[in-house]
Amino acid sequence: MRNTCRPPAVAPNMTTIGIIGAGHIGSQVARKAVELGYDVVISNSRGPETLAALVAELGPRAKAATAAEAAAEGDFAVVTVPLKSYRDIPVEPLAGKIVIDTNNYYWERDGRFPALDNGVATTSGLLQEHLPESRVAKGFNHIMAKQITSDGAPAGTENRRALATASDYPEASELVAKLYDEFGFDTVNIGPLSDSWRVERDRPAYVVRQNAAELRENLAKAPRTI
Repeated sequence: MRNTCRPPAVAPNMTTIGIIGAGHIGSQVARKAVELGYDVVISNSRGPETLAALVAELGPRAKAATAAEAAAEGDFAVVTVPLKSYRDIPVEPLAGKIVIDTNNYYWERDGRFPALDNGVATTSGLLQEHLPESRVAKGFNHIMAKQITSDGAPAGTENRRALATASDYPEASELVAKLYDEFGFDTVNIGPLSDSWRVERDRPAYVVRQNAAELRENLAKAPRTI
């Protein structure tokens, strides 16, 4: 159920990102975020002590924590864990917060989810159901991890790469768009989470470089099931 109690959209003091998942995407988001002046609290499934090397690389703006601590300390969060683990995301510390979901469905890794196979659910929609008091937005799911820090360009650059977002909450999509722009990407807003399948795995918009016009075309061509 949608949380109808909405705080202001993107507050200027939202400067700490809780990152739940320190794999390829989480690490790259952290690298770019600290470069831009954000503070980062990052976690993984193996414990904060296993992130010592990454935190040393990131510098004083980063610290390792548990998933619950990252969720609690972040002004907003990025969830980037395998889909099969989405039910392990802490619920209470993320209540009232915007959560950016980078997930994709790899049945070879995650096992089969019939609701996804049959086109009656989306990956980010599943996370939204798990986090009923949070505001989930799709983000950073259709770009190769290494390109998060390499493909950005200043606003107004010709043929600037575009990334998609989707959310049931306008303020969540707005936050993703703000972050995309800071990272060097244009934004195409798909609409609600129920349409976020358009940018998921094996669709035309997935992990290809495209500007905003091309991304809109690819989203329109996407089949509901693969």
